[in-house]
Amino acid sequence: MSLEPQIDTEPDQAKAERRDVRILVVDDDVTQRALLSQAAKLCGHAVTGAASCGEALEQLKAAKFDCVTLDLQLEDGCGLAVLEAMSKLRYAGTVIIISGMDGLYRTAARRYARWAGVELQSLPKPIDLSALRVCFADLGKTAAGLPAVHSWGGVASDRVADEHRDTTP
Repeated sequence: MSLEPQIDTEPDQAKAERRDVRILVVDDDVTQRALLSQAAKLCGHAVTGAASCGEALEQLKAAKFDCVTLDLQLEDGCGLAVLEAMSKLRYAGTVIIISGMDGLYRTAARRYARWAGVELQSLPKPIDLSALRVCFADLGKTAAGLPAVHSWGGVASDRVADEHRDTTP
């Protein structure tokens, strides 16, 4: 390992082609939304917040996001309504459900999302920040065309993910 200063040799064109991963954080709890937003920003991602289903739908129609973190229980409705709208908008990014609902409800949401054509991960509340960091790090890798490293330590390719995807509604 050299102690010489590192010189940035990346071409300017490659730098210009890179962009921030854009994340929409949907949670009606101000503290939770701030926590998720800060974690995403620390990973170098650009963050937009939404406190309700209505705000989330407005943001999804107005801008393109690479990832949406979504609480299932919002003041003005159910997060499943947001998933349904995302399907109709042909949303192609990642969804991370972060909810205090029980595991059965999160599993049902995951099945519904896959049936609707939306790729989804699920994390329970209170949020495990290390698992969240892995999810956010995977976003950057996926955007760069690299395989995602999941919290269980394995590497998933599209083929492996497709083989294990549950397609039942």
